[in-house]
Amino acid sequence: MQQTINDYYRKTQEEGKQQSTIDNWLSARNKTKEQVQSIIFDLVEQTKALTQQEIGKWRLAWQQAISVEWPNRIPLYSIYRDVSVDNHLIGVIGQIKKEVLQKTPKVYDFTSKNKDELPELTEQLIDTSWFIDFCGLVIDSEFTGYELAVFGDIINVNGYKKFKSVEALEREHVIPEHHVFVKNMGEPAISGIDYTQPPYNDWCIGIGKPKNLGLYNAVARHAISKKNMEGFWDKFGQIFGMPIRIGKTNSSNPKDRNEIAEMLQKMGAAAWGMFPDGTNIDIKETSRGDAYAVYDKRIERANSEISKAIVHQTMTTDNGSSKSQSETHLKIQGFVVEYFAQLVRIYCNDYLIPLMVKHGFTGWEKARIKHDNTIELTPEQQQKVEEMLLNNFNVDGNFFEKKYNIKILGNKQQNDTNSFFDQAPTK
Repeated sequence: MQQTINDYYRKTQEEGKQQSTIDNWLSARNKTKEQVQSIIFDLVEQTKALTQQEIGKWRLAWQQAISVEWPNRIPLYSIYRDVSVDNHLIGVIGQIKKEVLQKTPKVYDFTSKNKDELPELTEQLIDTSWFIDFCGLVIDSEFTGYELAVFGDIINVNGYKKFKSVEALEREHVIPEHHVFVKNMGEPAISGIDYTQPPYNDWCIGIGKPKNLGLYNAVARHAISKKNMEGFWDKFGQIFGMPIRIGKTNSSNPKDRNEIAEMLQKMGAAAWGMFPDGTNIDIKETSRGDAYAVYDKRIERANSEISKAIVHQTMTTDNGSSKSQSETHLKIQGFVVEYFAQLVRIYCNDYLIPLMVKHGFTGWEKARIKHDNTIELTPEQQQKVEEMLLNNFNVDGNFFEKKYNIKILGNKQQNDTNSFFDQAPTK
């Protein structure tokens, strides 16, 4: 009887201890859940606060830039520096810029009836750094706003004149609304120097409309939000990306506690540890799985909005599954590239060539620039064209000599069409 009572007492005591353990675990779990929710709430609040602060800063800078009484673009240009390092934006602009700059310029005589090409002048522009730099500034002006191109000294190379350099004057020193530049940033326009007057207009070309702030202003709010989302996603990963290691011990010895803490820290690399008796190690796995939907989707939307603003579509900069849609989007990008190419030609013909003539560049008085839009054929297409020409027309052999660097001795006779093996004597 006494043994039964003892067993019952011990069982009741153990069940009470288990219940206490369960209650403590539930309490700890609820507390952990509250802490997780609190941390997520804090992250969201911080994201909103930081985004609102930076968006507010951008709006204020925008307002200062368009001020009629005292236009000041310096704060806006500070935001542009952050926007310009966005990788997606770099890729989108790089597509356009490289396609335009890879177009071959050709110089022609606009006074001649047939618009004859001037190959010597064309040769002066091809693969010259100063000309590429000027064309690049024309393209940049659509994104960053007004640019003031400053030309360097004139040097002679192989008997021809060329500019040593072409650079943009720091935008913070230019006040395009009043066509002046200032020596110190932030100075009023009244203290500036008019670059449209001699001698400065002999070495400067203003590119873009004076009040144009560029497409960076349109994509700034998306780039700001994207940057913040990336930062807080990293913070989310630091908090929830790795399981939490929890060590429990009954020991009150500070030495034991320090050893446990050290072992827990080393477990990150070693994945094992030696702990004092009475120590329990608990691994808390994260159950958060919605970070992808929250952060990545916002970053994806920001990228698509940036693409729409720059190239007016998304499929040539992001993944696309529909062939017909991708062809349409590729066609739209072609229109955008041609627009920038036309812009380059306008500034070259209306501003650059007159400046070259002013500095005594020989032969440029009657010159104009256009792009060589000749379609490049694939090897298979070239073969079909050549076969068609050979089968239907008498073709000058010099064409094939130059193209393939092979000496052609003459037309092949009809009885020579057999191969070498056909002509070989038989035994």
